[in-house]
Amino acid sequence: MIIDMSYWTRVCRKILYVVLILIGLILAFKLSAFYMPFLIAFIISLIIEPIIRLLMRKMKLTRKTSSIIIFIVVSAIILGVIIWGMISLFSEASNLLQGLNGYVEKIYRLSQNFVQNFDFEKYHLPNEISSILQNSTGGLLNTLSEWLRNALNGLLNVITSIPKIAIYFAVTIMSLYFICVDKVYILDQLEHHLPEKWVYKLGTHLREITKTLGAYLKAQVTLIFVSFMISLIGLYILKFAKFNIEFPLLMAIFIGFVDALPILGSGTVMIPWAIISGLNGDLKLGIAILVLFAIMSIVRQFIEPKLVSKHIGTHPIFTLIAMYTGFKFIGVIGMLLGPIILIIIKNVFATLIDEGVVKTIFDRN
Repeated sequence: MIIDMSYWTRVCRKILYVVLILIGLILAFKLSAFYMPFLIAFIISLIIEPIIRLLMRKMKLTRKTSSIIIFIVVSAIILGVIIWGMISLFSEASNLLQGLNGYVEKIYRLSQNFVQNFDFEKYHLPNEISSILQNSTGGLLNTLSEWLRNALNGLLNVITSIPKIAIYFAVTIMSLYFICVDKVYILDQLEHHLPEKWVYKLGTHLREITKTLGAYLKAQVTLIFVSFMISLIGLYILKFAKFNIEFPLLMAIFIGFVDALPILGSGTVMIPWAIISGLNGDLKLGIAILVLFAIMSIVRQFIEPKLVSKHIGTHPIFTLIAMYTGFKFIGVIGMLLGPIILIIIKNVFATLIDEGVVKTIFDRN
């Protein structure tokens, strides 16, 4: 039997290529987490780059002057938002942590009353199901309360670590300044120190990934920001109108986080919240939350077609698999990163995927 060594060499080279790219992606995400201030500065620089160019064009200013003006304005806004957010989050998280046991007990009583008043005989359900529901509710609520307590304690630890936050903020702001002012110089240095072939391939992949991933992230961030702002403003209006809204900022952040998850949406939070409020006797609050949810849905449906045009390009089942895989490996944040990683892998291996991964690697033709 004659072994075609050239064929198996090509196969091994392609497999090695796939493995190296996957390792590179993992290292890239690890380094992104490690160098988070620089990544944030880079993302902010991409957002404000059109504003800098607009100022250069309209005011006939140099890039450095335009960058400094926009940098000062953006830095002041970021600092103000951080100070307001830290104060509000600390107050709301502390109050929620202190009253958490009371809220859990209230929800437990509501669920027990519902199970006890539910007519199981009408639907021919055995008594065992009733007992299972009654026994499992307490365990589920305890698990959720423990998770929420740990999350709130972690949030408070982050907020109270002022020196670390100050360092992160200072590094981010300084990085943002240098990236905005010396963007051309930084790009020239990268081209000078990297091999020309690397620059070409890296530039090709980055352009493709930026085109797809950038458009997807821009659309999603816009939609999430709109949902967050509508929920934040709406909840604060309800709070000032004497509705029973105790944690508007925390709830707006939670709604925005859930709204960021593909397949899920803000209704995953707001509809159960409205139902629980109604069952608890606060029908006005339940209706108000549903009205707020309706406004968010209408606005989202109006702007979403203009922003999103199926940027992922994969079936929802693969998006769901990516979310679940991210959750198993990283935790809750992985549910956000999973679809993003899916987009990157899809673009990096676009040729292999289009032609069939296994067939492309092992095809003798």
